[in-house]
Amino acid sequence: MSASTTLRRLAALALCASLGACDMLGIESGSEMAVRKESEGKAIGSACRQAMRALEDCYTLNKRASKAAIFAGWREMDEYMRENKLEGIVPVIPRTPVRPPGAESDAAAADAGDGAADEEKSHAKPAH
Repeated sequence: MSASTTLRRLAALALCASLGACDMLGIESGSEMAVRKESEGKAIGSACRQAMRALEDCYTLNKRASKAAIFAGWREMDEYMRENKLEGIVPVIPRTPVRPPGAESDAAAADAGDGAADEEKSHAKPAH
């Protein structure tokens, strides 16, 4: 065996050893991340159901979570609550209406536009 072949084998062995240590560094694999996101989505859905939030509200409030996972958690909690005759918990934080982006600026522009139109009418001379 030549020195270059031995060096290549040692480099490959070192690479394999370093890749195997990713778990010890806390780096999540793709499957671990998928399982974590699924469980977080289910937790969000079950919390929404317990807090008597509509499923659609839960989707709107948690846009980054998987809708399928939220639904699964919501459904599981709904079944559990029905079986055990549990009532939901009223949220302490009041619900605020969800407005689409730009809705406030459009409403403000409409109000400003109406005022300007009324002002123009009051200064206009009547037509004969």
